[in-house]
Amino acid sequence: MERRAPLDRRRVADTALRLLNEVGLDGLTLRAIARELDVKAPALYWHFKDKQALLDEMATEMYRRMVAGTPLDPADTWRERLLKTNRGLRAALLGYRDGAKVFSGSRFTGLEHAAQMEENLRLFTAAGLTLAQAVRATTTAYLFTLGFVTEEQGVQPLPGERREGYDLDERTRLMAGFPLTAAAGAEIFTDYERHFEEGLALVIAGIGATYRLD
Repeated sequence: MERRAPLDRRRVADTALRLLNEVGLDGLTLRAIARELDVKAPALYWHFKDKQALLDEMATEMYRRMVAGTPLDPADTWRERLLKTNRGLRAALLGYRDGAKVFSGSRFTGLEHAAQMEENLRLFTAAGLTLAQAVRATTTAYLFTLGFVTEEQGVQPLPGERREGYDLDERTRLMAGFPLTAAAGAEIFTDYERHFEEGLALVIAGIGATYRLD
C-alpha cells in the first residue's frame, strides 16, 4: 500500500498553489483542495480556520519560493536591491493565476520575510535615509509592482493567455473618436515586460531625486 505524505500546512498550501493555476482564486475552495488531496474537507480545518488563513499560508509559500529564486548580494546598491527584489516579486506572482490577488493583503504566517526586510532597511539607512524614508522607498516600489501585476494578470491571467474583452483592434474601433486614448491601448495592454521595467525605473529615479541619493 502506497503511503501518503502526512497532511500539514505546507502540503496543503503547495496543493492549493498547484490548483490555483487551474481554477483561479474564485474557484479555489477548501472542498476542491480536499478533493485534490483525497481527504475530507473537515481535515483541512485542523490546519486552517478559513480560506483567508489558507491564503496567508499560500502567500508565505510564494514568498519562500521568491526568496529562493532571487539571489541578492550584500554589496548591492540601493538601486540594485530595488531592481532585484521587485523583478523577483513580479516573476513569483506571475507564476500563479491570480498570484497578485493572493499575495495582496495576505499576512505572512512566519518570520521568513523579516530577515530580508531587515537587510533591505539596513542597506537603505546606510545609504543615508532615515528609517521612515527607507520604509517609504521600499514600500512604494513594492506597491508599484503589486499593482502592476494585478492589472497585468487582469488581462493575461497566465503568460500566453488573454482574457476576453481585451482585443486591441476592437478597442481602437470603439474609441475612434478619441485618437490619443485609442492609441494608448498598445501602451497599456501589451508589452508588459518593457512597461514594467520603464515604470520601475521611474519609481527608482523618483526615490533617488526625492531623497537626493547617489
